[in-house]
Amino acid sequence: MRVLLAVAALVVVVGAASVSMEDQEFESWKQEHGKSYSSEEEESQRKMSWLTSRNLVLEHNKLADQGLESYTLEMNEFADMEDQEFQDLYSGSLDCSNNTETESLCTSTFTTESIDDDLPCRVDWREKGYVTGVKRQRGCSSSWAFSATGALEGQWFKKTRKLIWLSEQQLIDCAGRYGNHGCFGGLAVRAFRYTMHRGLEAGYSYPYKARRSRRCHFDQRKVRATCHGVVCLPRGNERALKYAVAKVGPISVSVDASRRSFRLYKSGVYNDRHCSNKCMSHAVLIIGYGKAGKSRLYWLVKNSWGGKWGERGYMRISRNKKNRCGIATRPVYPLV
Repeated sequence: MRVLLAVAALVVVVGAASVSMEDQEFESWKQEHGKSYSSEEEESQRKMSWLTSRNLVLEHNKLADQGLESYTLEMNEFADMEDQEFQDLYSGSLDCSNNTETESLCTSTFTTESIDDDLPCRVDWREKGYVTGVKRQRGCSSSWAFSATGALEGQWFKKTRKLIWLSEQQLIDCAGRYGNHGCFGGLAVRAFRYTMHRGLEAGYSYPYKARRSRRCHFDQRKVRATCHGVVCLPRGNERALKYAVAKVGPISVSVDASRRSFRLYKSGVYNDRHCSNKCMSHAVLIIGYGKAGKSRLYWLVKNSWGGKWGERGYMRISRNKKNRCGIATRPVYPLV
């Protein structure tokens, strides 16, 4: 009996220590990320989501330590968010529609007849001056605007040798008539169609607010970049996408960012096998490609969640893995 009581007491102590350790970790995490909640009820709900993230990170990183996963996760600022909340504020809802609308909005289609395999094994357009610094969309589902400006910034630099930080806010405020929805989603191809007719101001003259203004404040006299067409790449063709990235420059793409592993990404080559190649929720910018180690091919991607996320605001996504996360499903770029 005494032995049983001792064992029971030990279980209680260990359990209490475990709970206490989780509480301490949660408090430390809140302090690190400047988190505060409006009520005990909200804090309880946030902590439940945080614990779900914590369990995922711990289990996944164990596999990564054993060489069974090619990327690692971390408890970043998104760790306390529910899936639907994150989609509403950062990535957008999953879009499983076909690609016909995107193709109908493009002015030309990328030809595959001239594609060859004589391409560099590694490309990083940051090294050539094509890429502005990492931006942060904050709680506004405007990744489509950041992806579009990133592609246009690259093409404008290619033409003029001037790297200009272009205005996402102008697209959020003014491109609604072209089918975009400000902080509630849109498409880069629609942003390019708007830019064909209006042009874009620089970010400093039309600064970002992470919300849609009551009216468009566009000033034609302040236009810094334009485009005269939009090119669609063949759907799901990673070979064509590689050629375009190598020969054209940064390319606007859409991906499935709905997985918790995506938003908690820290480093390595992202390869979540449950990531959809048909349903997209988030727009990013491919700025290069390469190979990690002996065989892990990847796309080098610029995100718009700030420099503290992932690899200083960037991530690497598996390349030639059956169109992982749909990265080659909806690629477009502007003609300047």
